[in-house]
Amino acid sequence: MMRVYAKALLLATALTLLYACAKPQNPPSASPPNLPTFSAPTPISNSCQSVSTAPTPDANAPSLFAKAGKGLYEHSRGNELAVVTIIVYSDFACETCAALAPLLDSLQQDHPNDLRLIYRHFPMLSAYPNAALAVQAAEAAHLQGKFWEMHTALFKNQAEWTKKTNPALTDYSIGLATALGLDSGQFESDLESPAIAKIPQETWQSGLEIGLPGTPLLLINGQIYTGPINYTSLQLITGLITLGQRQFTTCPAQSIDPSKSYFATLKTEKGEVVLKLRPDLAPATVNSFVFLARQGWYNDITFHRVLPGSIVQTGDPSGTGAGNPGYFTMNEIWPEQKFDRAGLVGMSNSGPDTNGSQFFITLGPVPELNGLYTIFGEVVSGLEVLAQLTPRDAQPGFKLPPGDRLQTIIIEER
Repeated sequence: MMRVYAKALLLATALTLLYACAKPQNPPSASPPNLPTFSAPTPISNSCQSVSTAPTPDANAPSLFAKAGKGLYEHSRGNELAVVTIIVYSDFACETCAALAPLLDSLQQDHPNDLRLIYRHFPMLSAYPNAALAVQAAEAAHLQGKFWEMHTALFKNQAEWTKKTNPALTDYSIGLATALGLDSGQFESDLESPAIAKIPQETWQSGLEIGLPGTPLLLINGQIYTGPINYTSLQLITGLITLGQRQFTTCPAQSIDPSKSYFATLKTEKGEVVLKLRPDLAPATVNSFVFLARQGWYNDITFHRVLPGSIVQTGDPSGTGAGNPGYFTMNEIWPEQKFDRAGLVGMSNSGPDTNGSQFFITLGPVPELNGLYTIFGEVVSGLEVLAQLTPRDAQPGFKLPPGDRLQTIIIEER
């Protein structure tokens, strides 16, 4: 029932973060519910549509780029079976490459099972004379099992060694090797060996033959990436591709009885929150929410957006704020419904009839949301738990600290 989506940038159009929310001036209220009841809900079977997204390209499709594991003198870290593979063509003397390296390292460390990182040399020998010896130093370190340590040291100290000339340059590389705990004698011998000395020219020539425009060049699952090079953007893509493994290809069948009462217990690391769901108001939304909760969709995910006095938002296993379950349900909005107090549960969307899995709970009146989002429940207990969640709001280009966890959602039917 699951499928993989490779072109995660297409899914980024499903950003559902309610960015227009403003912090209300009034404090959270615990006033009694005043939601209307309707006896003729919309049939669930007519209220959902699966998402049509481009599938993963054929792994055997022709490409100018060598497949992962087949590149010339490439180096890999991370799970070989990872859903996401990022290949970077890079140059140790390139300043932009030096800025990118720790970003990619951090991304791979944050996704140890889902992301594989591959480094391929493309030394710009015509622009950076010292690039050749840097490649040799990295490859000599590789023979002693420390390519990635030398990779990090070369980028970190780029401003120093790129200004040197031989023999000072060679001495500097030997000093780096010694600091990394390598056998300096063996390193020096390998550094000057014919087998290593030829690598810079080989990789430079190979890059020219396939038409590399320069460095850094990123390939994400074999496709050239031309978007913004920052943590937020790459985290978004990685998270959405990974989420594709869990998404559903069809809408959920009807599993609730609108005449019964449904309660959802949100178990969070800060405590429990109990919601009363309202299938009489929003049968399709509640049906989807119950289905996803029972499927474990909400297990161990982040409250990715927390605006004190306004809303808390969760429901996206990718943690990006752009994920969906592979289908959308329609809006179920009644004019009488107002976000006029704390404790109302709404379904996020990116426009009319694009409700997915992300939901939010108000921490106070948020009138600017009226008429835009489906209200499908209310907090019965635990509103004080939500008030303890760590404030968090994504900003482009910035890496956020970990959010508080939603551990699971338990559904009770009465």
